Order: sequence, then structure tokens, then C-alpha cells
Amino acid sequence: MSKLLNVSSSPHVRSKVSTSNIMYDVALAMVPALIWGVIQFGIYSLIVVAATVLSCVLSEYVYEVLMKKPVTISDGSALVTGIILGLNMPPTIPIWMPVLGGMFAIIVVKQLYGGLGQNWMNPALAARCFLLISFAGSMTKFMDPVTDAVAGATPLATIKAGGEYDVMSMFIGRIPGTIGEVSVVALLIGAAYLLAKKVISIRIPGTYILTFAVFAFIFGQHNLSYVLAEVCGGGLIFGAFFMATDYVTSPITPKGQIVFGVCLGILTGLFRIFGGSAEGVSYAIIFCNMLVPLIEKVTLPTAFGKGGKKNGSK
Repeated sequence: MSKLLNVSSSPHVRSKVSTSNIMYDVALAMVPALIWGVIQFGIYSLIVVAATVLSCVLSEYVYEVLMKKPVTISDGSALVTGIILGLNMPPTIPIWMPVLGGMFAIIVVKQLYGGLGQNWMNPALAARCFLLISFAGSMTKFMDPVTDAVAGATPLATIKAGGEYDVMSMFIGRIPGTIGEVSVVALLIGAAYLLAKKVISIRIPGTYILTFAVFAFIFGQHNLSYVLAEVCGGGLIFGAFFMATDYVTSPITPKGQIVFGVCLGILTGLFRIFGGSAEGVSYAIIFCNMLVPLIEKVTLPTAFGKGGKKNGSK
């Protein structure tokens, strides 16, 4: 039987890259941000991330066993969801909240839609928005790594209120915020790894960041320092490289990815500058996830020999 030929129609594509390879690369790329978060906010931050990872992995395992489906926890997708969700948590949040968020991400957003590849929005971001709506007080309570005091306002909130900000501190990560979003340096190290391994393309994050920067300059304050602060603050860098590039919920066509990035940049700018909240990355990505089928329909290349010229006319 091993010598039988498998015949199939072209194209014939062979690759050693698997879902688990990609997922573990993404998980590895988030380690610098996790390490920085633990250094800045303490060991409790690591416990929060570990709790979300455990919640996601166990939720997937239990659901698939109960539903008599193949157990897929080894593919690493639940692990990545748990890390992303954990890094999106404030460092002082009660453990049971991110655990609940992990269950929501896996069971409600992922498994009830058919599992990996079937969900129409990013599970970790959906869970974060669910927690923001349900427990707004705890989800917006941050710790200042410089003073170790509870800080109610992140640099983005300070900017929106017209206060002073320090771009270098925002770039390094000496600011209040969620566990994994504060250090642009750590996030860019992980992003560089993903780009070098060709796990992601620069199209979505590059277009996203550039579009937002232009939008912020036009409709915000007309100076470079303000634009840099808006780019470095909040979850923009984290979202651009680690969430907007999710294979399942982003376009597969090159043109579609550029359109997707432009939409993300405009929506994030609208939410941040004209909305009531200082942040807007999570909602922008989820909203654009819903636009992906339409974006792909519009940007899908025409099949060869179909829709071409007829009788010498267009």
C-alpha cells in the first residue's frame, strides 16, 4: 500500500510548515513581551498569563472530549489564544476573570463555530471585549511600574485629556498598561522573529500602522511627537503584528490584506480620536474581521480564462 501513487489535480504544493509550527512560532515571538511584563509588573503577571493559557487549553480539551471530537490541543492554537488573552489583561486583575475569558474565547467564539479555521473573529480579542463590557472597572485598573501604585489612566488616556507624555518611556515600556502591550521594543523583537520566519507578512501590520499614523496626524495634533506617542501607546503594535495577522480572521489575498490594514488604521483612528475611549484597537480588529468575506470577494483575482475580453472588447 505504501507504494501506491496518490493522484490529485494540480496545483501540487508541498510544505513542511504545519499549523503547530506556526502557532509555536507565534507563542515564542510573544515571550519577550511576556518577560518584560513580568519584570515590570511582578510575578503575578506570569500567574495571570498561565491561568489564561490553562483555561484555554483545558476548555478546548474538555469540550472536544464531551462532544466526541478529535482532541486538537497539540496544534498550539489554544496556547496562542491563552497567551494573547493573558497579555491583554491588566496586571492586577483577579484570576477568575481571565479564566472566564479563556473559556469564553475557546468555547463560545472558537468551538461553537466549528473549531480552528471556522471562527469569524479573533477568539482572544472577543474574550477581551467580553471582559471589558462585563467587568469594566477591573479591566481598566492598571499599575504604574515606576511607583508600584494603581494608576487609573494609561498614557493614551493622558494624551486624550491633553496631558503630558513621554514617548521614550512608552517605547521602552515604563508605563501603565496591560501585561504585554507596554513595551514596543519587546513587541518589535517578536515581530522581527515572525517576519524572519515568514510566519507573517508586513502587509497588514505595515499598512495598519502607516494608515493610523497618517490619520492621527491629519485629525489629531499635527506634530510628530503626538503621532509617535499614539503609535507606541496602547495595543496598536501588539494588535498589528500578533492579532490582526491571525490567519483565520484576516484576508488571504495580498490586495485584501492592504485593504484590511487601511480599514484597521482608519477605524482605530476614529475610535481613539473621536470616540469616548482612548483605545480602540480591539474593537477595530473585531469589526474588520466581519468585513473579511467582503474584502476577499472584492479583491479575489479573476481565474484564468474567466471574465476576460470577449470579441476584442472589454
